Amino acid sequence: MNKVALVTGAGSGIGRAVALELLANDYSVVLCGRRADALEQTRSLAAEHSARALAVPTDVTDEHAVLALFKTIADTYGRLDVLFNNAGRGAPAVPIEDLSVADWRAVVDVNLTGMFLCAQGAIRLMKSQQPQGGRIINNGSISAFAPRPFSIAYTATKHAVTGLTKSISLDCRPYGIACGQIDIGNAATDMTDRMAAGILQADGTTRSEPRMDVAHVARAVHHMAQLPLDTNVQFMTIMATNMPFVGRG
Repeated sequence: MNKVALVTGAGSGIGRAVALELLANDYSVVLCGRRADALEQTRSLAAEHSARALAVPTDVTDEHAVLALFKTIADTYGRLDVLFNNAGRGAPAVPIEDLSVADWRAVVDVNLTGMFLCAQGAIRLMKSQQPQGGRIINNGSISAFAPRPFSIAYTATKHAVTGLTKSISLDCRPYGIACGQIDIGNAATDMTDRMAAGILQADGTTRSEPRMDVAHVARAVHHMAQLPLDTNVQFMTIMATNMPFVGRG
């Protein structure tokens, strides 16, 4: 029987790459994201595996929408084996005092509250299903360790994701639920185009940063996902080797 995975933010970038990797490795994959057209494009890219992809447009910041998402998963498959908790967003790169409260809240809503709501839904299903258990993989970031200039909302939420990961790991041990975090640096997606073009560094200069093929990230997530539940990658950092991280500029 195919294992069932849920990928949030599956309409583009890292989420799309991970969804396609899991589909290619015999998972049934629920594609979650706000835009139905983007999810359908991901599904079409799966080619001969597309029959195992289910697109469920969902705003992860909406509690009722997330409840409906997990009801659909339970009704369709009866279980969930893997959640890749990936949906995220950033804010304008401005000095702290110029960041609007609306932009701050929008980032917190997606990067932290949305991740909590999806983890909560997954935990409820994983605890109730037979056999019990499953795996949650949270998408942290290099910014879960070290900030970029003018990134307070993104950095604060990604630091908070680490606390979320640790709490889930601790509280869900008795139920066979493993939780790990993958921290990604400069995967080549539309989101990191600006880094290749040139981005502000901690020393005040603007420099182009190296990126890596997003397929490497997808394979890393698949590696974490396919481990037996008595084994966990608690934290993995995968990054373009020469990007500024250790010391950050």
